[in-house]
Amino acid sequence: MSPILVKGIQLFLSLSILIILHELGHFIPAKIFKTRVEKFFLFFDVKFALFKKKIGETVYGIGWLPLGGYVKISGMIDESMDKEQMAQPPQPWEFRSKPAWQRLIIMIGGVTVNLILGFLIYAMVLFVWGKEEISQNAFPNGFAVAEQLKQYGFKDGDKILKVDGEQPENILDVSRRLVVRGASTVEVKHADGKKEVLSIPDSLGTYLYTQGALYPLTPRVEPVIDSVIPESPAALAGLKLNDKIISVNGEAITFRDEMVQKIKKNEGNPLSLVIARNKVTDTITLTAREDNTIGVSFKSPIKDIKINTKEYSFAEAIPAGIEHGYWTLRDYVSSMKFLFTKKGATEVGGFGTIAKLFPDTWDWQGFWLSTAFISIILAFMNILPIPALDGGHVMFLLYEMITGRKPSEKFLEYAQMVGFFLLIALLLYANGNDLYKAIFK
Repeated sequence: MSPILVKGIQLFLSLSILIILHELGHFIPAKIFKTRVEKFFLFFDVKFALFKKKIGETVYGIGWLPLGGYVKISGMIDESMDKEQMAQPPQPWEFRSKPAWQRLIIMIGGVTVNLILGFLIYAMVLFVWGKEEISQNAFPNGFAVAEQLKQYGFKDGDKILKVDGEQPENILDVSRRLVVRGASTVEVKHADGKKEVLSIPDSLGTYLYTQGALYPLTPRVEPVIDSVIPESPAALAGLKLNDKIISVNGEAITFRDEMVQKIKKNEGNPLSLVIARNKVTDTITLTAREDNTIGVSFKSPIKDIKINTKEYSFAEAIPAGIEHGYWTLRDYVSSMKFLFTKKGATEVGGFGTIAKLFPDTWDWQGFWLSTAFISIILAFMNILPIPALDGGHVMFLLYEMITGRKPSEKFLEYAQMVGFFLLIALLLYANGNDLYKAIFK
């Protein structure tokens, strides 16, 4: 089956689960407080529904537009904009007739479900599959360091001993902690054996992000070719799979990062590469492309490293899952600052970007990890104080509870309309970005 189709199916299933449970978060407290729920829909039923059935006072159904879902609660100004109902005198079973604290619980129910669900899924993944850990010893040659990071004392070949005084459980997470989480100190062991504690400025994460250095620390690899892009300079020059590059312009190299640096310094001039092939050396001349690449990828040590799996009992998995969910949420919120950069604005993605979170082949562990992540994202995005989102309703309810004054229904209608159009604009922009990247990048 096509990887695109597999990703699409996983995305559809994941969002369906999350939407239904989110709406149940509104539906259940509404019923507890004896508030009438007129509709409960998965996806939007603009003009018509694929399926619907009335049970009791509620119509349950599936819409044709897969952009979310909703529950229509009587007496509530929502995306349905039912002005006719709101023009009638308030009824005891309506949302607007209930005390503010009950309305608040109804509104935060969906976000609460998404947040708890994300934590629980992480806990179950840890219980069933455990947690992969990669120690520093997995990479005996240390890390190649991005140029943007070297000004802070990092050097090629560094081994990471501690981050903020703690030994990382997964050494590959260090780049993310530098870019997103904002580590303040990193203890390294340089290639010469000297240990040093490096201080990290608060602005480093944004700087690395805007410079495109999302992975400033990558495992050092030998320059052994894993694949060659057809019609690339490397292919035209005769480079092949398993060739090992041992010198560039007469200077010996041991690692891929050394080769990359020498190509960049060459400024587009012809390169003389000495390669080892089947225990025989040969010299090849080529010219790198404008982006200083020659059209090859190199064998990664990650394929061959030893990965330890930490197992959890059910009792251990619950707090560990909550902790993992907490850091996932915190990292995501921290990364929001990148949206206010020029690069960040171009990285906003829609459904295509979300689909990329899922594995190319069906893998339940990958599916549930992606679903947990999306659930936590939905919780955060929905609680933002934007009209038409749950957070917008919560904002007006808190205002009412603090001041004792309820915003007028006309004001709430206008706010809902403004919020709705903002969300539509954001949706079009995000998915437009996905479409542009798919066609032109």
